[in-house]
Amino acid sequence: MQHDKDLSEEERDACRHRTGPSRRTAIIGWTLSGLLIAFLTFDTIIKLMVLDIVDETSAALGWGEGTAIPLGVILAICTILFAWPRTAVLGALLLTAYLGGAVATHARIGSPLFTHTLFGAYLGFFAWGGLRLPEPRLRALLPWRS
Repeated sequence: MQHDKDLSEEERDACRHRTGPSRRTAIIGWTLSGLLIAFLTFDTIIKLMVLDIVDETSAALGWGEGTAIPLGVILAICTILFAWPRTAVLGALLLTAYLGGAVATHARIGSPLFTHTLFGAYLGFFAWGGLRLPEPRLRALLPWRS
């Protein structure tokens, strides 16, 4: 039996992809996904409730009156697709597009970069990191080298 130090980097990667992630890596991925789903569910609910603060914030971002409900429905669909394992990758793709719109909206009005404009990118990282860490096929498709 060969030791890890005797294997090439490609052979070690192949072994990792066959055996799957460590338990810790999988838990981190599930945690990222769970936090994202919880946040997006909260965001969906407040959009669908049409709270005054949502209308005020939407107006400040340049969105017209009555856009909260359609955005809430779109976000709900994307979040449900992301939360269901069979459609999680499709959900992540759709969430990436939705969050890209949020980044563009904040960039357009000159919001602070790290706290507002890039917030959608942080959520996108949670989505893809949460999917990639526990899933060997995504780790093979999206390799991150150190």
